[in-house]
Amino acid sequence: MIVIVMGVSGSGKSTIGRLLAASLNWNFSDADDFHPPANIEKMSRGIPLDDADRKPWLDRMQRAIDGWLEGDTNAVLACSALKASYRQSLLRDLQRMRLVYLKGSFELISHRLRSRQNHYMKADLLQSQFDTLEEPEEAIVADASQPPEEIVRMILLELRAGGSEHSS
Repeated sequence: MIVIVMGVSGSGKSTIGRLLAASLNWNFSDADDFHPPANIEKMSRGIPLDDADRKPWLDRMQRAIDGWLEGDTNAVLACSALKASYRQSLLRDLQRMRLVYLKGSFELISHRLRSRQNHYMKADLLQSQFDTLEEPEEAIVADASQPPEEIVRMILLELRAGGSEHSS
């Protein structure tokens, strides 16, 4: 199975993804690692990415997901996946893939990003993330304001139950 943990930057995707993968003893990947250097440079300068910028990033993740599915590898991928079209291209096999949406308010996420250091995504890009966000209709929905361990516990319960569209 592959679980994609999605949400805006600062929602906790990497933290939750790592904890979830560790609790399941699965592989973990962060979508940030799939960005070409030009994208990271652009975001570092405070310039939001457009769909053309995201294309090579999505292509790289699609290839990774295809490899995991072919190899029957269990994995957790932390990925913003803000638009429905991005999620459609990544969710390659709905029988073996699940989507988790970390939902948080602009105020919560903005506070987190302001306190974050050594990351290319800056707080001033957050509005563009919320503007781009198309909330998923089919996902396990987790409240990003909850403690990470509680979020992971809820996700594990939902995965075991096969649920979607639930929140903590």
